[in-house]
Amino acid sequence: MIRTDELKGVIAKNGYSQSDVAGMIGVTPKTFYEKMKIGVFGSDEIQIMIEKLHINDPISIFFAKE
Repeated sequence: MIRTDELKGVIAKNGYSQSDVAGMIGVTPKTFYEKMKIGVFGSDEIQIMIEKLHINDPISIFFAKE
């Protein structure tokens, strides 16, 4: 399960909006918001976010335990 609260914080810390990140991973903002709501992203999307948002500890965000 993705910790969307943590991901939102990282997005803001990097000065991006969720729409900006949607563009980075190649989806529409609407699709990005839906993915955030259900907490599911593809591995390619996760990899792009790790690189572009300079996420040092991706496990705590993308592979958090319930």
